Amino acid sequence: MRRAIVSAFAVSCLAFAVSNVAQGASVLTSDEELVPTGKGWGERPSPGPGPGQGMGQGQGQPQGNGKPSRPGGSSNGIDYHGGPVMTAGAKNVYFIWYGNWAGDSATQILPDLMSNLGGSSYFGINTTYYNASNVHVSNYVHYFGSATDAYSHGTSLSDSAIQAVVAGAITSGSLPQDTEGVYFVLTSSDVTASSGFCTQYCGWHTHGTIGGKDIKYSFVGNPDRCPSACAEQTTGPNGNAGADGMASIVAHELEEAVTDPDLNAWYDRRGMENADKCAWTFGTQYTVGNGAKANMRLGARDFLIQQNWVNASGGYCALSIK
Repeated sequence: MRRAIVSAFAVSCLAFAVSNVAQGASVLTSDEELVPTGKGWGERPSPGPGPGQGMGQGQGQPQGNGKPSRPGGSSNGIDYHGGPVMTAGAKNVYFIWYGNWAGDSATQILPDLMSNLGGSSYFGINTTYYNASNVHVSNYVHYFGSATDAYSHGTSLSDSAIQAVVAGAITSGSLPQDTEGVYFVLTSSDVTASSGFCTQYCGWHTHGTIGGKDIKYSFVGNPDRCPSACAEQTTGPNGNAGADGMASIVAHELEEAVTDPDLNAWYDRRGMENADKCAWTFGTQYTVGNGAKANMRLGARDFLIQQNWVNASGGYCALSIK
């Protein structure tokens, strides 16, 4: 997800770019159909893999030949391209707390978000998405648990290092190997991601082969590192601007991971996934006791969460289905 400096509500995968144009987009033509990268911008489909080649690990580079097929084309502004969708009852969510989180209330705020997201009218938007058998996503999220990682790959993470962090948590037995789960690498504010955190994105999702299985995972950086780029407000509704900013990013990446886990299912002709189409828009808001803005209450907490794209009635950004 990216955020453009030129607009507070730019299309993105929680990232921002100086020109509001994705990397390499300056040479793309307006009529090209693109595929998603998981980072908030589309790109041309890459050639099919040759001998010994496959999908780039942690790069969000889908395979393809020419324009993507559109077996599930619709009139809702987003199309189904035939790939898997996470329709199973449980969407297990795992957190990997990377860096130093000692004394940080994020370790309570973000699990509370995940423990109350499933069954909400907001996450119910994802039930408008379905797979090739017309089985719809269920309105269910299960926060399974977390692991900690004290800088196993230093304070600047490459995309491949982020996948290695996930692999380490699984192979060590700290977290189970779950093909129906989404693993979030959450970094403390002293950690960056070398492929563009704070300059090209604030978070992203992709998938990779770990232990012979297709594992879905996401990187979410701490907005305290660059609040003007990755946080909507300097005071969060739960009194922790970094964690409150991460809550919006985590929700955004989860709904994309559920509806487009392998980057070949639901997206529009420019490679935008469902949450990308509503990035940095928040709908109706209210003010909480500390003066921060919020737009939903989940459990005992208020949050300011970006809207999602409803795949119905022509398509629209919302916090719930009309």
